[in-house]
Order: sequence, then C-alpha cells, then structure tokens
Amino acid sequence: MSVRPWRDIVRRPSRQIMVGNVPVGGDAPVTVQTMTNTPTDDARATIDQIRRCEDAGVDIIRVSCPDVESTAALKGIVRAARVPIVADIHFHYKRALEAADAGAACLRINPGNIGSSDRVGEVVRAAKANGCAIRIGVNAGSLEKDLLEKYGEPCPEALVESALDHIKLLQDHDFHEFKVAVKASDLFLAVAAYQQLAEAVDCPLHLGITEAGGFVGGTVKSAIGIGSLLWFGIGDTIRVSLSAEPEEEVRVGFEILKSLGIRNRGVRVVSCPSCARQGFDVIRTVQALEERLQHIRTPMSLSVLGCVVNGPGEARETDIGLTGGGNGKHMVYLSGVTDHTVESADMLDHIVKLVEAKAAEIEAGGATARAA
Repeated sequence: MSVRPWRDIVRRPSRQIMVGNVPVGGDAPVTVQTMTNTPTDDARATIDQIRRCEDAGVDIIRVSCPDVESTAALKGIVRAARVPIVADIHFHYKRALEAADAGAACLRINPGNIGSSDRVGEVVRAAKANGCAIRIGVNAGSLEKDLLEKYGEPCPEALVESALDHIKLLQDHDFHEFKVAVKASDLFLAVAAYQQLAEAVDCPLHLGITEAGGFVGGTVKSAIGIGSLLWFGIGDTIRVSLSAEPEEEVRVGFEILKSLGIRNRGVRVVSCPSCARQGFDVIRTVQALEERLQHIRTPMSLSVLGCVVNGPGEARETDIGLTGGGNGKHMVYLSGVTDHTVESADMLDHIVKLVEAKAAEIEAGGATARAA
C-alpha cells in the first residue's frame, strides 16, 4: 500500500509471453501498440511510417498481410524495424506461414477463420519453429454465425465464448504463447467482455476499443474504455484505434498510461483551460510546448497556468512550473520552489531549455545510480 492508496492499481495476474524481445504480461510494463496503414507491399512507405511510430515511442507494431506481395515485403520490413512486428492475418492460413518465416514476432489471427484443425496446426508449427507468439483477435463485428444465432447479437458472453473456443484450438495443439483481445466499437460491450474474460483466463490481454472513430471522438472513447479497464488492473498491452496517423495512436496510448500513473514517458503537462485572468496565451503556449517537447522521453512534469489562483499550488507538485504574472513577467518554479521570472518574448525558448536541462539531470542521476 502506498502513501496515496487512492492511486493504487492492483494489476490482474497473468502469465508472461514474449513478442520478439518485448515481454507482455506478468510484471512487464503495459506496452503500446499501433498498426501501419500504408500498403505493406510498399516497403519503403511502411518502414517510414514505422520509423515515425518508433520515434513516438511505440513498443510493438502490427502490419497487415492480406496477400503474397505483403508477406514477401515483410522480411525487409522486419529487418528494418527496431520494434517487434505483428503480422495481421485474415482467412488464408498460408499468409501466416509466410509471415512466420519472414520474421514476424507475432501472428494476429482468428483461429476460427483459418480453417480446419489441421490448418491451425500448421500455423502453430510455423509459429513454434520461428519463435512467434500469436494474438487471438475476437471482434464484435466479425463474430461467428453460430454465436450470433445463439445470442441474437454481439454481447459480452458471445465475445468471451468465441475467445475461449479459439484458445482451446491453440491449446489442443500444445501452443500457449498467446494473448487475446475481445474488441468492440461499443465501449460498454468491450469493457464488459474484457472483465468477463479476465476472470476466465490467465493469458495476457490486449486492450482496444475497435473502430473508435476520429482523433477527438476516438480518443475520448478509448480513454474511457481502455482507461477504465487499466484502472481495474486489466490489460497488458493496448492499441488506440483512431482514424488518424498511427503515431498519433501511440501518443494517445501513452497519455492514457501516464494519466493513470501506470507508465511514464516524456513530459506530463498540467495546464489550465485559461480565462480572462491569464497573463499569457495559455492555449497557444501549451500547444507549442507539447510540439517542441515531443523529443523528451524522460518522465517529468511541467505545469503551465495562466495566473496565480492555482498556479503556485500546481507548481509545487511539478518539476518545472510556469505561472502567468502582470506586465509580461511570469514566475518560473523549479522543483516546486519560486526561482525567477521570465519575459513573455523569451518564455517558450526558456521553458524548453529548462525542460531539456532537467531531463539531462534526471538521466545523469539515473545513470549514476545504475553504476553504483
């Protein structure tokens, strides 16, 4: 129990698997995934997009492999990527075999769509031979016909039954290196299904609200659905599904984890919505700072508040604080203590330099501690 028990999250115990060199489940950090949207057979475009996601901090990237041309390009894509690649397979089991041979770290399949038990067995043998994990992907939009007839509509029980059936298919072939997702665009349905599944299995769970929508709407839905599950302690890896560029999915995923204190990466910004009391343009300042500080990976906090009503209090809780003042002069706080003032014209550059210096100080301290 921590000194702030209202912040404690008790994580659901799960066994750990490896996706390439990234551990998923157990006591491993919750990982952030995304998926490329370039034609996979255009290896150059796909690698460029993967590189942007890597720069944003992604842990695992999924690549769709709908045809032979895609799996042919996959080998070069895997070789160029700095993070594990998941091959997204639908229907044709041979694409899974090709993707495993091409070096995919994980195969995303729906075993019920692969075909007969013999074909599932072939996929499992290829996964074992190449050290691949498997993700079972159940989706409310593509439930099996018999389950829809049984339950009348997609419901938590139907999603969980589908997942358990697919798990049994893999276990019957003595394969256990898998994680499972039970996604739906209806966040109520998804959350309820994940809660039920979490009680029924011990494997890692991949969280997502599928087809969540555009950047704003999809971010809100994902934050509510994924965030509530993580708060319950459920979830070992997440993907925020947005109609937006994949690197934006990565940033939103990390923001969800940062908000819950589950995983910290980069600068956590505390800022006010602004009002007539503001001593500077808070909205534009925060936008500019977030853009200019994307390269910072060191976990740290920055408060940006327009006036002295809440500014000093928030600054006491952050590494660096900025509070608006009068006559174009604003107060800067370091480690919660008032330190100096800065003019409006110099404010942005000054705060960026302070954050960079603090990040370097934290990293140096960490390196010294590790060497001791």
